[in-house]
Amino acid sequence: QVQLVESGGGSVQSGGSLRLSCAASGYTYSNYCMGWFRQAPGKEREGVATIDSEGSTTYADSVKGRFTISRDHSKNTLYLQMNSLKPEDTAMYYCAADFLYYSGGHATCPYTYWGQGTQVTVSS
Repeated sequence: QVQLVESGGGSVQSGGSLRLSCAASGYTYSNYCMGWFRQAPGKEREGVATIDSEGSTTYADSVKGRFTISRDHSKNTLYLQMNSLKPEDTAMYYCAADFLYYSGGHATCPYTYWGQGTQVTVSS
């Protein structure tokens, strides 16, 4: 059974930093995909950053240059380093994961497994 547990959220002032962690258990896929998503009140959930077993990473335009996604395989933990935080980064942040599938030469990730979320609040 896959479990994802996020931590590291909190309240910071604009310009500050936070590092989110996502501890994964029951998840040992050699072909994996993991990502961070966020949802602010009244808004749709959006992808923030993703990483897969091929070493590929993606970032939302709004966080490029400020956020960094990484994974520690020895600890089976996903991280999101968030620097230069802005009030518009305020949201509940979720970790998600799955097996990385290939179809027609393209890699896809259904993100079946989700954590419970950790709140990030950035004040101006």
